[in-house]
Amino acid sequence: MKRFSREVTVAVALGVLMLALAIFAPHFFQAQPFASRLTSQMPTLVAAIGIALVIISRQIDISIGSQFSLCAVIAGLTASSGLPLGVAIAAALVAGALMGAFNGVLVAFLGLPSIVVTLATLVIWQEALRLWQQGQLMNLPAGIQWFGLSQGAGQALVIVSAFVVLGAAAWAMKNLAAGRRIYATGTDAEAARLAGIDPKQTTFWVFVLMGLLAGLGAVLNLVQSPQVQPNCGDGLELKTIAAAVVGGVAIRGGRGSLIGVLLGILLLSNVNPALTHFHQAPYWEKAIQGLVILLAVMADGLHTRKKSQS
Repeated sequence: MKRFSREVTVAVALGVLMLALAIFAPHFFQAQPFASRLTSQMPTLVAAIGIALVIISRQIDISIGSQFSLCAVIAGLTASSGLPLGVAIAAALVAGALMGAFNGVLVAFLGLPSIVVTLATLVIWQEALRLWQQGQLMNLPAGIQWFGLSQGAGQALVIVSAFVVLGAAAWAMKNLAAGRRIYATGTDAEAARLAGIDPKQTTFWVFVLMGLLAGLGAVLNLVQSPQVQPNCGDGLELKTIAAAVVGGVAIRGGRGSLIGVLLGILLLSNVNPALTHFHQAPYWEKAIQGLVILLAVMADGLHTRKKSQS
């Protein structure tokens, strides 16, 4: 239980928030609005899984928002050219994986700091997209929204897809050697190397997976609207990193669970709707989210200090 104390704390906070809404604003749980809010957070959840893996490996990727936007535009253009939706999905995944591989080569094999590399690629992808699309919205052909299904069925498919990815990733991190290599690399790269793990290869593939998940998240976002917004990934880096840190992923690497990431997403994403239903000014959202993040980082620092003193 002590190992999952952060996850339990976030779950309790989320439960208290949901209970307060159930008592004082029961219309918050009306079926369709609730389903729409949950569906809208699934692309962020998928992207946050990738961010969590990067942070666990003791790296950071702040280019995720521009990767997300670029993958969405590539998928939209592919679909608009008349190619099947499956090809558009594949194009987004390949584009994301290639951008992740580019970051991975620079960080893992050239030894450049990940925060500098991904800050640079954030600007590169962002400006390339701005020059390419000029900020114009792109209309999608019929049959793309909700995967060509009804809204209810499409929402269910988006939610199930995100949870399948979450479940598979959580299982892999716990049961597969690849998952244990990520934890080992984030805990101590040199010790991992002496144990027969290649930290460079591990770091490279984590960035590739990060890009792949950004592409998948972009697809899950794309199908929720009849248009593609070139800036759909703006601010995503803050949302995903915040969800990971709040959910218990140690910013210093080597520790964290993906279930905690889910709890972090659900907690932070419900702050704004809760403020609206409690008739409070929405500008409090960022302040509350910032406070929650600060408390999470402080808790992580205290945990590290206590561990080093023991």
